[in-house]
Amino acid sequence: MPFALITAGTLFLTACGSGTDDTATAATRSDTIPTADVVSSVGKDEAAAALLPSGTTSLTLAVSVSGQPPGTSILDDGTTLAGQDVDFANAVAKVLGIRLKTQQASFEAILPALDSGKYDLGVGNFGVTDERRRTIDFVTYINDGQGFATRADSKLTKVTELTRLCGLNVATGAGTTFEATLEDNKHLCGKKPYTVQTYNEQGAIWSSLQQGRSDIVMSTINGLRYAVAHQQGVRFLNEYHRLDVGFAFKKGTPLAKAFQAAVNDLIKDGTYARILAKWGTTGSAITKSEISPPEVTQK
Repeated sequence: MPFALITAGTLFLTACGSGTDDTATAATRSDTIPTADVVSSVGKDEAAAALLPSGTTSLTLAVSVSGQPPGTSILDDGTTLAGQDVDFANAVAKVLGIRLKTQQASFEAILPALDSGKYDLGVGNFGVTDERRRTIDFVTYINDGQGFATRADSKLTKVTELTRLCGLNVATGAGTTFEATLEDNKHLCGKKPYTVQTYNEQGAIWSSLQQGRSDIVMSTINGLRYAVAHQQGVRFLNEYHRLDVGFAFKKGTPLAKAFQAAVNDLIKDGTYARILAKWGTTGSAITKSEISPPEVTQK
């Protein structure tokens, strides 16, 4: 769900799902990715580990690589993953005394694959919505949500209702809560609806905005704030709707209580705050982890 891709050096990104063949130059470099080690000192908590199903020693983790902090990026070695989700997953694994077998997967593919057993859990800044809770269990670890960004010279002001988008081109990530929110509310505009432009590669979203094909971007609050801080010519518009974010599991998972206990351990021992400080997301802190809480409806 984030934006300008951060990988080794400067890359060219091809728009996916956009109906165009334009390319965009990455706006930031891998040397902007925080690499401080805030996880290796975490110790095992026997009480939390005892909540795991008997015999659990390793789990398969699916990670969505967004390419922009605080989301997951690939470092210059071409294999090492770095991001807030990765730090939280690794810290929880240390608390529980288990090994994570990490696999990269596309954002939109992870949740459906949990039910089949392909992965034991997934991370990708997955917002906890009532729709998703019907088929997925979540263990929360931050509160992020939906927001907007636009070009610096745009006359757009705060988006308090989606009807403010009527007649505009809105860029967002494919398979995200943003796409679902926009599609579900397009009818509110009547005869002059907004157009939803979806992209699989986040650098293509910024390219669309910068080149004028899109008027506004809808994505994660944390991802937007980071992106506008590292790019010229764009500005954060406003937060729209807050959402809890969590580890995603197959519905009815026996792993939820152990992961909840592990996150709460990290909150208590200070590791949690150090992870948030590393990624500049202290505004997304929660006071305790919950299992599949109801979606907050207020904006």
